[in-house]
Amino acid sequence: MTTRGKAYWPATGEGDLVAMTLGELLAEQAARHGSRPAAVFIDTTSRAETLWTYSELHASTGRLARGLIGWGVQQGDHVAVMVANRAEWIELEVALARIGAVLVTVNPALQARELTYLLTQGRITHLIHADRFRKQDISALIADLLASDNFPDLRGVCALDGTAQFTFADLLGRAELVDEASLEAREARVRPGDTLQIQYTSGTTGKPKGAMLSHHSTVNNARLMGRRGGFGSDDVLLSAMPLFHTAGCVCNVIGMMACGGCVVVLDAFDPASMLAAWEAHGATIINGVPTMYSRMLDHPEFATYRTDSLRLAFMGGTSIPPSLMRRVCETVGAEPMIIMGMTECSPIITQTDPTDPFEMRLATAGVPLPHTEVKITDPGTGALLEWGEKGELCIRGYLLTQGYFNMAEKTAEAIDPEGWLHSGDLAVLEENGHLTIVGRLKDMIIRGGENVFPVEIEDFLLEHPAIAQAQVVGVPDADLGEEIFAFVTPARNTTLTPAEVQGYCRAGLARHKMPKYVHTLPVFPMTPNGKVQKFTLRDMALDLLKKEAST
Repeated sequence: MTTRGKAYWPATGEGDLVAMTLGELLAEQAARHGSRPAAVFIDTTSRAETLWTYSELHASTGRLARGLIGWGVQQGDHVAVMVANRAEWIELEVALARIGAVLVTVNPALQARELTYLLTQGRITHLIHADRFRKQDISALIADLLASDNFPDLRGVCALDGTAQFTFADLLGRAELVDEASLEAREARVRPGDTLQIQYTSGTTGKPKGAMLSHHSTVNNARLMGRRGGFGSDDVLLSAMPLFHTAGCVCNVIGMMACGGCVVVLDAFDPASMLAAWEAHGATIINGVPTMYSRMLDHPEFATYRTDSLRLAFMGGTSIPPSLMRRVCETVGAEPMIIMGMTECSPIITQTDPTDPFEMRLATAGVPLPHTEVKITDPGTGALLEWGEKGELCIRGYLLTQGYFNMAEKTAEAIDPEGWLHSGDLAVLEENGHLTIVGRLKDMIIRGGENVFPVEIEDFLLEHPAIAQAQVVGVPDADLGEEIFAFVTPARNTTLTPAEVQGYCRAGLARHKMPKYVHTLPVFPMTPNGKVQKFTLRDMALDLLKKEAST
């Protein structure tokens, strides 16, 4: 490949990938940091805390691993965990890894049709579930499914609580049937290249796809993230990100395990609870989405909490408002750490370089992690583009998914014969390696023949002091093909009219980027891992236009 003057970033780093399973990583850290805190789980309702040192986490996951063996979980079995953030989740993540079973993460908000698809397509052999999630009775949902549907692969169901036939306590009791030698034999058969997890993508287009992630890809991705971020054994990472997504179970749990630090996990996000945990545990790193940070900073009692322990403000996503990150860092004296990733990449692709100037770290998604190749190609021809040109982001390296489970065609559509994953993201790569995401291929708006990238308009809108959040979508237009529809959330204690937003845009944007429609929302529809649901906003925009046309 000729890359001179082209938007291609080769893999960097030599000899720093490790051949290690997640179980081996914990064993190594238990030997090195045995009495140091490894993980803390906080129940925000009861305020009860569960704490493990590294030695305790190794022992407790060992007992659970023996219980899983006693339950009949074999190497390579698919074990679905339908649980929100709980102490048991952390133990299950490691225990399943230690016996070579595959953890299939399940959003506990799934409904009957969605769960049926996952249990069937994912060839689930064992299901572990919570009794409830918010207003949903998960136990009743599963009982109805099992009574009416046939799941030939499913051999066991375990409820964490309640009066189910088989509970988590019963599962732990099965450990008495399995000796340490049997566990050691199982652990010895697990290889770094084995599948660690199956993470189902959101499925906003077509059926959800189960991305298979290996021990090798996740452990090394977490290690390299921590190394760039300067993570150490004195660090305390605080987060309420869902454990059933890679941000929670890889970046947070494995990220801290890889450096010997401590992860503090809340069962759900609440600004007061986060601030209390921040102060109580002396959080040095917080992983959160922009909304979480803004709600903490805007909390009326923010100033009463001690927050000067924070070293890194960790945010992920494609559109981090620089103004918010600047506000966070200046308020608490932290440094910014922005990442860009996707589930299929275990998950981090790029991350801010701490040696870059402050403003540069706010403006881009960083540079590729070591051992990660990145290129920008023309979406139509696949040709390599020039530095600074907009095109599709493609990734290659150790971090890639092993494919989508039982979906060979979808895997081939995503990963080409040369091993490049085609992300579907529109991005710009500069010659210094800095990556900027400018939108999704499917999100690009073609207005009167002009390509319009929503993120450019969103970034401009976020510079307005009265706008806290902004999202832009395209809507059909009989004359121009598509028109621009902007949704904005006013900043706290401010008011904003559509006319004011349009006037602001008229003064600072090219005419073809001018939103024809503006609508204010108090909050945006979000996925469980904190990403804005643009497809919901598109539907909302179409409904609003229909109502307007009918009046």
